[in-house]
Amino acid sequence: MAAHRVGRRQGRGGGSPGGGGSLGGGSPGRPPPSARSPALQRRPARATVKYNRRELQRRLDTESWIDSGLQELYRGREQEIPDEVNIDELLELETDEERAQKLQLILKSCSADPEDFIQQLLVQLKGLPKQQLLQRPSPEDPPP
Repeated sequence: MAAHRVGRRQGRGGGSPGGGGSLGGGSPGRPPPSARSPALQRRPARATVKYNRRELQRRLDTESWIDSGLQELYRGREQEIPDEVNIDELLELETDEERAQKLQLILKSCSADPEDFIQQLLVQLKGLPKQQLLQRPSPEDPPP
């Protein structure tokens, strides 16, 4: 009796205790799963993940760390923060010395000493893979 007061309506749940209006547990108005053709059966709930989540999370953590470090270095002068510290450009460089020089150029407007930030960032970059393109090329793009 209480189930009628909770909001069940005739035709929406079929009035059956399980809530399904059709036999076999399918959605109301659909044939039971056994009556469907094999091509139309449900796909598994899990999808294959193409990209390594751990690497992506590490990259996101590094980007977040860079943002917070820049906020701290440029405290009170947020308009002077560099537009971007491109992790991939840094990873393309061969040595840590080249990376440090590039970072010093990017952070030249910083009045605080960025050496600790640079050294910590170089440690964070170790073992971080260069980001591959995460999107498929569009059909209009020429092949590589």
